[in-house]
Amino acid sequence: MDTTDPVTTVIRTVLVANRGEIALRVFRTCRRLGIDTVAVFTDLDVEAPHVKAADRALRVESYLDIDAVVAAALEAGADAIHPGYGFLSERSEFARAVEAAGVRLVGPTAEVMDRMGRKDHARAVAVGAGVPVVPSYDVDGDPETFAYPVLVKAAAGGGGKGMRIVRSADEFAAATAAAAREARSAFGDDTLLIEKYVESGRHLEVQVIGDTHGQVIHLFERDCSTQRRHQKVLEEAPGPTVDPALRHRLTAAAVALAQAAGYTNAGTVEFLLDSATGDFYFLEMNTRLQVEHPVTEAITGLDLVEEQLRIAAGAPLSLRQDDLMGIRGHAIEARVYAEDSFGGFLPQAGTTSLVRWPSGEGVRVDQALGSNQVVSTSYDPMLGKVIAHGPDRETARQALVRALDDTAILGLTTNAGFLRALVASDEFRDAAIDTAWLDHHELPAPSPDLPRIMAAWVSAMLATLDSGHPFQRDGFRLGGPPAPVVVELDRDVVVDRHLGTVDGTPVQMVSAEDHVLELVVDGHTERAVVNVQPDIVEVSYRGQRHVLTGPDRLADHVAVGDGTVVAPMPGTVLEVRVAAGERVEAGHVLGMMEAMKMELSLKAPFAGTVASAEAVVGAQVALGATLFVVEPDDEGAGDG
Repeated sequence: MDTTDPVTTVIRTVLVANRGEIALRVFRTCRRLGIDTVAVFTDLDVEAPHVKAADRALRVESYLDIDAVVAAALEAGADAIHPGYGFLSERSEFARAVEAAGVRLVGPTAEVMDRMGRKDHARAVAVGAGVPVVPSYDVDGDPETFAYPVLVKAAAGGGGKGMRIVRSADEFAAATAAAAREARSAFGDDTLLIEKYVESGRHLEVQVIGDTHGQVIHLFERDCSTQRRHQKVLEEAPGPTVDPALRHRLTAAAVALAQAAGYTNAGTVEFLLDSATGDFYFLEMNTRLQVEHPVTEAITGLDLVEEQLRIAAGAPLSLRQDDLMGIRGHAIEARVYAEDSFGGFLPQAGTTSLVRWPSGEGVRVDQALGSNQVVSTSYDPMLGKVIAHGPDRETARQALVRALDDTAILGLTTNAGFLRALVASDEFRDAAIDTAWLDHHELPAPSPDLPRIMAAWVSAMLATLDSGHPFQRDGFRLGGPPAPVVVELDRDVVVDRHLGTVDGTPVQMVSAEDHVLELVVDGHTERAVVNVQPDIVEVSYRGQRHVLTGPDRLADHVAVGDGTVVAPMPGTVLEVRVAAGERVEAGHVLGMMEAMKMELSLKAPFAGTVASAEAVVGAQVALGATLFVVEPDDEGAGDG
């Protein structure tokens, strides 16, 4: 019997033209199959996890440099290139360059990317295949004739970039200009589409996969309705509101579209379900592996990267549609981003101090972030994904809540606490969150009260220790009965270890080891990761990072109301609209900046004159950098 693997006889070395968690994800399957791995990296990523994980790593100027990436593959003797997602993954010119170099692309052909990678071309294919599409308008039409609201979106790319909701004709010109600018910056193409905007809908997508032998199958659907500003936050499979009849219609439409396009390899067909009518519309096709592919792997038992490699090697799929044994339970994925979700969702950057990812039965983590690692704004803000799988949705949901409880990222603010609160909410439990929900609802910020107790308890112990480190493996080294200690955090906190109280609240220590503190607080067992540093105490509680320190230590980061406009996030200056000496009114837009898929207007705090405009278009600026200074009008100015 011939036991030769059709994949590894053709593909012995794979270069991953990507970084972060997706590069590590592809490496994991390659390693299991016995395929050598090659990483590429830029100067910012010399010490990145994906570089250390590969069998070989080669430097490139940019992950977007097609010639450099292809040259690296040839230098490494790679038989195939896996593009991951983002970067070059949907660039047809990259696919052509790879083919011309005699290397296999783990993805569809350049012709299919041209046909399906652009929303306008894909829409035409969908119409031809009889798949329903969202009603649209001519981008050069009269905005006064449109039925609002409408969605302006980039024809190229994805990820929520180049999208604006327009609710009136008066807003149309500004919205299209902003969407075009963002699309041109992100994709090098400012072509726009104008479509009906569905106010209340569910974002449903179908995973399809096709081989070079004419077979196309679906792997059921995912629900990605929990999103903010068109950026997905939580994804799950199967769709919690999808019944068998709707599932059949969705999957049949997705397969028909893929067949009409001549699609090969893994792809995703995205639909919008109008909650008001029950109708669904084709949105776009992603001609690559999706960020959320782990939930599909969980409910099917398949390794999608292995299937991708099989197809790239010319082998047939490992199964046919009839071989799928139904949906295996339920899976939910949470995307962990470097952003302050309770502070305007502003992007964050910095160096991690402590990082702890969850583990356990039914929990999967795809990540590329560890302790003492630098996170910049140069790349996408996603740091990792936490996935929970269970026999039913509620079991999976509760497992994800526990997993996010055990997710601790200190030194850098992330959305992990926001994710935990969202997954634990009644609305998510009841599958009531649609595509617009997060744009109209706010989750309350977690209270710092309990984290303050944890921080104060640890700080008090540190203050009275004679020797040893409080988080060494053998736990705290305790001395005799200590006197009460006043701990200076965001306010003074009195800790009496002898009586077992913090500001009068009963506290009993259970354990303290390797920065993990477990206390019984007022009768309830609580657990947190704590990191005490000379200037601050950081606590990760239920995924949320709490920074507790005296107000004077925060002085450099707090706006003092003197007319100085600083960068509220690290990023790039997009526009400078004023010059020194120019008079402005309160709220006047002085300039624009962008970081990690977010544009932000910098506005005058009050009426006055621009004393200085230090912002420079295209410049990279740090958090807190002074960009403009406005001097207020003289007292009594304007009196007649």
